[in-house]
Amino acid sequence: MRTLFGRKSSKPQVNPGSSMTNSSNGSLKSPVPSIANGTKSPVQLPDVPLPKAPDPALDPAGYLRSIYSVRERTKLVLEKAKKNQLKHFVVDMTKFQETAAYVVSIIKRDYAPDYASIPPHGRWQHFEVGGRPRIDQLMQSWPSSVDSQERTRRLIDLFLVSVLLDAGAGTKWQYKSKESGRIYRRSEGLAVASLEMFKAGIFSSDANEPCQVDSTALKRLDVSTMARGLQVSDSNPIDGLEGRTGLLQRLGDALQNQEVFGLEARPGNMLDYLLSHPSTQASSVPIVPLPVFWDVLMESLIPIWPASRTQIDGISIGDAWPCSVMPSHPTHPWENIVPFHKLTQWLCYSLMVPMNKLLHVHFPGAELMTGLPEYRNGGLFIDTGLLTLKPDDAKRGLAQYQRNSQLKGQPSMEVVPMFTADDDVIVEWRAVTVGFLDELLTEVNSLLHLAGRNKLTLAQMLEAGSWKGGREIAEVSRPNTKEPPIMILSDGTVF
Repeated sequence: MRTLFGRKSSKPQVNPGSSMTNSSNGSLKSPVPSIANGTKSPVQLPDVPLPKAPDPALDPAGYLRSIYSVRERTKLVLEKAKKNQLKHFVVDMTKFQETAAYVVSIIKRDYAPDYASIPPHGRWQHFEVGGRPRIDQLMQSWPSSVDSQERTRRLIDLFLVSVLLDAGAGTKWQYKSKESGRIYRRSEGLAVASLEMFKAGIFSSDANEPCQVDSTALKRLDVSTMARGLQVSDSNPIDGLEGRTGLLQRLGDALQNQEVFGLEARPGNMLDYLLSHPSTQASSVPIVPLPVFWDVLMESLIPIWPASRTQIDGISIGDAWPCSVMPSHPTHPWENIVPFHKLTQWLCYSLMVPMNKLLHVHFPGAELMTGLPEYRNGGLFIDTGLLTLKPDDAKRGLAQYQRNSQLKGQPSMEVVPMFTADDDVIVEWRAVTVGFLDELLTEVNSLLHLAGRNKLTLAQMLEAGSWKGGREIAEVSRPNTKEPPIMILSDGTVF
């Protein structure tokens, strides 16, 4: 193997204009990369050995933080679900075919017969709410002297901050675009808000370059600045404003890692770190092993996680939680923990897209990523009848909803069970969601008669099917709030 190039030196020059009008999202399928216009490259890439997962017996914290652990640990919960042995949910496997058929109907409606055009799940699509290609328009606003690498750095800057702001906004919050005057809610609202804050220079300390994110600007953020940027008021409340602000402030601290984020302390500088990494190969395109990219995100963002999260040997594990249906061992306490790392996975999915589209970076091992255990995917399985919350838990969750509804600004209509993120109900729900998404992908490809290289990737199914389907069935089932069938008390930092 040879490294591609040194940090910010001998950069491969990609025509900077080539990315300015491209609106197709490249596929992350392996081993054939997509190129910028969305067509397949005929070049066969070399096989890239992937690093092995840490040994849980020797390094349980390292193992639980690895991407390998998510699918391996959640499979244990899936096995119990298939036998209807979950603690909190009744599982009706006769509903699985109906769930798959529903997801297929959504995919066919929007993409048939051109399933290859389905973009991978990522933040890019949220910026295009309403059919407006905001990221392409953003890049068109930059002078041609800004080359493709700097364009990619800027998009990494934007996408990372936008993903970190993308916790549940609640039922009442909305955002009125300053550019179009249109109103957006939920994830798309947060995407448009973060984009307009980015363009206004709120995340940049350089008055001459508003379109960047750096440590100095993030560390000086305060709640009032974030409230103005997100248009939060007494009549337009958002869940977890303080938590979101704290998350970005802690990101400012994390960006002080000069090895990864450079002297400028910008998220986008991780591009240079990745491309000059010893494991990165130069072929027809840069080849960055997914586990290497994963470890860069996981290790460099340690400071952003709340200290109260699950720890092993004093090391914060992040989005990983004890689950009662997992194995328990008196001398191996890590065995009852199920890891998700939803936010890190959402970052991976989201940041791979601009690197793939603008610089054609290929990520072997992308198939190690799992479905995202969040409320749209999880809600799909409840609303289609595959999962049903058991009566005692439903009663407890409804009581918590009623208590929460007494608080100012909290939802009080369309009553559904509510739990905190660390509740065993939520952990089990998320774990079985990851497992069923893998099962769903197999069935969806079968129903669509897709095989070989034509099969949908998990990232494509998440984008076109399960996430979208979960959202649409929630809107039908609970038209007033459009919320999921189970609500999670959010502080803006969950997942």
